[in-house]
Amino acid sequence: MKSLKSAFLAGAGVLFVALGLLGIVLPVLPTTPFLLLAAWCFARSSKRFYVWLTTNRLFGRYLRDYREGRGIPARKRALAVVLLWLTIGSTILFAVSSRWARAALLAVAAGVTVHLARMKTYRPEPRAPGRRPGRRI
Repeated sequence: MKSLKSAFLAGAGVLFVALGLLGIVLPVLPTTPFLLLAAWCFARSSKRFYVWLTTNRLFGRYLRDYREGRGIPARKRALAVVLLWLTIGSTILFAVSSRWARAALLAVAAGVTVHLARMKTYRPEPRAPGRRPGRRI
């Protein structure tokens, strides 16, 4: 029974990673919630997948910083908001004719913008003078 549960959670984690990756390029699909769900699933099913997810170069650091409450760098936040509104705005103008769908898209964009605005701004800790990153004393 335990292995069946682990297999189910690992499969769900893979699905959530795939949805999170799609969310990077699709304006309405969120990225962070799916990656957080994937991390939760992997933490309960596969240490190897969990370590891969939280250490990979594409979104590992971002995910760790978010989960640990460090926040998001100001430049990344600004870029996210600009890209969000450009993609949602172009979708509303050129792809959607329904007033309800337009209103829903505006509500999603406003909600994501508020969420990003309320997040803590990440500021990396200053390094000691003379030390290079990754070098141990």
